[in-house]
Amino acid sequence: MYKLDEFKQLVEDFSGVADFLVIYIAEAHSTDGWAFTNNFDINRHRSLEDRLSAARILVEKEPLCPVVVDEMSDVTAIKYGALPERLYVLQAGKVVYKGAMGPWGYNPLEVRSFLEKMK
Repeated sequence: MYKLDEFKQLVEDFSGVADFLVIYIAEAHSTDGWAFTNNFDINRHRSLEDRLSAARILVEKEPLCPVVVDEMSDVTAIKYGALPERLYVLQAGKVVYKGAMGPWGYNPLEVRSFLEKMK
């Protein structure tokens, strides 16, 4: 949920010209793994129900767009190189913007600049 407020503002400002979707993937900083002291208490997902429960925590933060979960095989995270997080813009089914790997490369302001140019 790094920079969630920036992401929410992006959704709010561009929802008229773009559709937004969050795909919840494997927990990068699980409590029983490599966790930060101020993290949410989320263990490594051992089942789809674990992943769905973790995604509900994000949904409670109201990201202003749909939230779906990756399969337990992590097919989406692997295909898009998304672990721990990454921003993409797709147009007509093709990737037209691929952000750098998060958390440091997770940059909603960069996506904002990209979308402004597409208007």
